[in-house]
Amino acid sequence: GAIPTAPLAPQGLSMDASKKVDLKIIIIGALGVGKTSLLHQYVHKTFYEDYRTTLGASILTKVLAVDSTPLKLQIWDTGGQERFRSMVSTFYKGSDGCMLAFDVTDRESFEALDNWRDDFLEKVIPREQDFPMVVLGNKIDLSDRQVPKETASAWCKEKDIPYFEVSAKNNINVAEAFETLAKQALSTYKGIFESYLTDSIKLTPDDKPKQSCC
Repeated sequence: GAIPTAPLAPQGLSMDASKKVDLKIIIIGALGVGKTSLLHQYVHKTFYEDYRTTLGASILTKVLAVDSTPLKLQIWDTGGQERFRSMVSTFYKGSDGCMLAFDVTDRESFEALDNWRDDFLEKVIPREQDFPMVVLGNKIDLSDRQVPKETASAWCKEKDIPYFEVSAKNNINVAEAFETLAKQALSTYKGIFESYLTDSIKLTPDDKPKQSCC
C-alpha cells in the first residue's frame, strides 16, 4: 500500500527546522563605544581597531543554532553620531532584537542609554512590552573605568534587561551576549508565530448564545 503522507502545512506557516529563521538584530549606542568592534569580534573573531565612524548602517551576517533551530542573524551596525540619529532610527523597523551598547570608561555613553532605548521602543512600536534587548558595557579591558558594574546592573535590572560586561578587544562575553539576545529574539518570534497560527485556525464563534445548563 501507499505510505500516507502528512498533510502539508499552508505555505509559509510551518516552523520547519530545515528552514532558517532570519532575525534582524540592531546594535545602537553612543559614538565610539565600540559597536563595530563588538560585531567584528562576534562575526569574524577579530579585533577591528578602526576608528572610522560608521556612517548610517552596515550589515553583518552570522549563522548559528539556538535550541537546534538554525538562525541567520542579520546584525545591523549603526552610527552613533547625533546627526545620524534620525537616519539610524529608520533602520529600527523590523528588528527582532536590540543591543544597547555603552563604554564603561565613558559615563556619558552610559547616561545616553535611556535616550537610545526610548527612541528605539518608540519607533519599533513593540508588539509587547518586553522587546528582546540586552545591554553591553564594553571596554572592560581598560583601567579608567567610570561606570561601576553595580550602576549598570541596577539600571538594567530595573528595566529587566540582561547586562553583559564585555571586551571586544579581548573577546570577553561577546558571543554570550549575542547568543542571549538571539535566544530571546527567537522565543519572541516563535511566540508571535504561534499566536499567528492559532489566530488563523480559530473559527468564527456561533452567533447564538450557548445554552446554559439547567
